[in-house]
Amino acid sequence: MDTFYKGRKVLETLESHGFQAYFVGGSVRDYLIGRSIGDIDITTSAKPEEVQRIFPKVIPVGIEHGTVIVRMDGESIEVTTFRVEEDYSDYRRPDQVHFVRNLEEDLARRDFTINAIAMDRHGNILDPFKGATDIKENCIQTVGSATQRFREDPLRMLRALRFASQLGFQLTAHTFSSLKEGVPLIREISIERTAVELEKLFSGSYVQQGIRGLIHTGLLDHLPIFREYKQLIHELNTVSRPFGSFREVVCLLVLAEPQVPVEMWAKTWKLSNRFKKETGQLLEAINYCKRNKIDRWLVYRLPPHLFGSFARVYEDVFGSINVADLHALRKTLPIEQKRELAVTGSDLVHLFPNRNKGPWINDYLQAIEKKVVSGELTNSKKALKEWVIYEHHPQSTD
Repeated sequence: MDTFYKGRKVLETLESHGFQAYFVGGSVRDYLIGRSIGDIDITTSAKPEEVQRIFPKVIPVGIEHGTVIVRMDGESIEVTTFRVEEDYSDYRRPDQVHFVRNLEEDLARRDFTINAIAMDRHGNILDPFKGATDIKENCIQTVGSATQRFREDPLRMLRALRFASQLGFQLTAHTFSSLKEGVPLIREISIERTAVELEKLFSGSYVQQGIRGLIHTGLLDHLPIFREYKQLIHELNTVSRPFGSFREVVCLLVLAEPQVPVEMWAKTWKLSNRFKKETGQLLEAINYCKRNKIDRWLVYRLPPHLFGSFARVYEDVFGSINVADLHALRKTLPIEQKRELAVTGSDLVHLFPNRNKGPWINDYLQAIEKKVVSGELTNSKKALKEWVIYEHHPQSTD
């Protein structure tokens, strides 16, 4: 219950002004399961403008839909008014929202029974849709009609499989059949939202269960690239452990199908430039390992924050590796970045005043960098200048 203490003051304040207020959603679900709890959400009978009057600092992040952020003792807590919703013409947001004063009406609009559980500040559970029972029975089902819930927001289909991957729960027969019938609707969802949900699925402790759901429902057949390159679906079927990020998934799929490069994934799935860069770095490191062993040059070129991702992909391709060993090897490096080299491009120009400036300068610096990192050259200006003078032909630096 310690996790809920930061929001308890918000509940007490709302109740002292005559309103109902409860913890709701994922935090209550995870508390009942015994999982670690992240952010807490609060639902209340107070309307947004009433919440604004009660608390000194409120951020109106989604006030038109009843959601505000209350700042309390340095914490940000999401507070949403009891509401019912009508129609979802854009397959995401309700066309109309009506604020209500009844908790059960609010819970009835939620996606799955395990997420439609509320808890008061004393720890008492309010569970009109038997979500706690479904938690005990390890099953996932929608609140009300599964067909209607999935049509309102088709991303809920992917969320259902994501919860299966994270919790190890099974979809009920009705929920599964409705999901299977509704999978073409996933094309209505923005690829950005799909990518976020899919990454969470791939990181689940029961990832095989989630992937089986993606395959058996046919959902993957409606996702970009997977629908054009069916062999990638079978490649996912071999996955045996969670991924740390979507970039690891893409790296493995590019290794399996090089004709679908990282650039195509990034463009089609509208992924960030950082995603493209880091996935490329992972792929480069794995391909380096196919030709060489893990050495100083590899850990020098690969940013340390990618060591964990590299180890997971490496395990799928070659076998297990200890991330601590990568960090230990990096500590032996004589330099950590190119600018630490004892010579610069200007030094090279002064050594060869009769040579026109050109690509040869960068060729030399790259060759010097690799030899210093590998320990073949000492990083001193004298040693590096002597090596440059001796190896003065650009072709000798390849």
